Amino acid sequence: MLSDGPRGLRALVIEDEVHMAGLMASYLERADFEVEIAHNGPAGVGAARTLDPDVVILDLGLPGMDGVEVCRTLRTFSDAYIVMVTARDDEVDKLIGLSVGADDYLTKPFSPRELVARLGAMLRRPRRVGSSTSSDVMSFGPLSVDPVGREVWLSSEPVHLTRTEFDVLAALAHAPNVAFSRRQLIEAVWGGDWVGDEHLVDVHVGHLRRKLGDDASSPRFIRTVRGIGYRMGPGQ
Repeated sequence: MLSDGPRGLRALVIEDEVHMAGLMASYLERADFEVEIAHNGPAGVGAARTLDPDVVILDLGLPGMDGVEVCRTLRTFSDAYIVMVTARDDEVDKLIGLSVGADDYLTKPFSPRELVARLGAMLRRPRRVGSSTSSDVMSFGPLSVDPVGREVWLSSEPVHLTRTEFDVLAALAHAPNVAFSRRQLIEAVWGGDWVGDEHLVDVHVGHLRRKLGDDASSPRFIRTVRGIGYRMGPGQ
């Protein structure tokens, strides 16, 4: 029996291999997801607009409109968690997928139980839970991070982050000047049972820096700590 599956949430599987799509859908349904399947990119985008899914499992190697382009399109209207699935054990594929807004990746073959566990961990992350007060907001010069409202402003302008990008930033912001290893950030954002390439963190930090206009060689907000990982705050 599968456990830790959230109830009543919607999952969209975009996968051209019919057997694989059906297998993933079966496990997701047993974990109490409502599941829809699309077998190509355009159909997946259309289904996402109609379904408004909580999570999307997206194959990278779709014919015609590939997974990277689908992911880029989904990010124009959806903040669903996106797990990119690739049949090629190639780091470049993984990084390309994540750079357009995917939250995680899996390389085939993988256990459907692992997929369900990762989705469950993602969906247990907190959402907006109420109104913020000024004491909730963390400020770093012109950058403000509101962990309750899950909003970020830079020089009073809103910064649009994916859920995972926000979670990485919030984890760093909660403990300014504390150096986090990649493993500590994985545990804080993806959960302690996450298994995979810890350089996933580097991709999301790079994406954050781009959106915040933060130069890695002279950072204002997120500093690389050589041999350890990252920390929030000015240099010493």
